[in-house]
Amino acid sequence: MEKITSFTINHLTLLPGIYVSRKDTIGDETVTTFDLRVTRPNFEPVMNTAEIHTIEHLAATYLRNEPVWGEKILYFGPMGCRTGFYLLLKGDYESADIVSLVTDTFRFIADFKGDVPGAAARDCGNYLDMNLPMTNYVAKKYLAEVLQNITPDRLVYPD
Repeated sequence: MEKITSFTINHLTLLPGIYVSRKDTIGDETVTTFDLRVTRPNFEPVMNTAEIHTIEHLAATYLRNEPVWGEKILYFGPMGCRTGFYLLLKGDYESADIVSLVTDTFRFIADFKGDVPGAAARDCGNYLDMNLPMTNYVAKKYLAEVLQNITPDRLVYPD
């Protein structure tokens, strides 16, 4: 079998950033899949499931309620390797197009206090696996080290 595209990216040179992972055409629509890489693969510790899960709840809630982008959000969820997230948008976009959206999302997560949306037994299959303080920390780190002064090399996959 052929390697899928995401396994052809050199994870030894991949830095945290926002990358177009793929573009798919479904009928007349383009779906853009973004790689929101939060930690450096194989160099930094991966995120724990509790903060990944909390980020997923907060980001999905924020993104689907965002007035401009909300109707274009198809999916937000974690990568199996626990180094980032996938964001699928209806439309044909480049990484630079969503920097402000991702920055606003992670600012919301960094500053979030209170009850995590959907963190109840009735709403979630693993509601106890949440860690808001570490989620705030991870989001602040991604904002400070990547998003707030993102450079072009963090918007296109390395060769």
